Amino acid sequence: MDGRADSETPEFDPALDAGRARWTAALTGAVLALAGVAAAVLRASGSAPALCPASYAVGAAVCAFASVLGSRGRTRRALWLLVVGAMVMALGDQFD
Repeated sequence: MDGRADSETPEFDPALDAGRARWTAALTGAVLALAGVAAAVLRASGSAPALCPASYAVGAAVCAFASVLGSRGRTRRALWLLVVGAMVMALGDQFD
């Protein structure tokens, strides 16, 4: 790298990357929360055991909380909570 202005490598912008991570965590949490709520409603209306829709609802609540954390800039915690929420919803799928 000789420092020319027309260099092909993009410059690293921490503020831009932090904004992308914030939006990614917030939107992913919202989508997973909506999917969890929809699955809980569908399972509650069927003949599934009570533990199944409850685990979907708890997983959706965890993902919604992760979405709030992600929108406030706590992306690392939000992404870990998204993993936990998805795992809780997967556990509900196993009860079905």
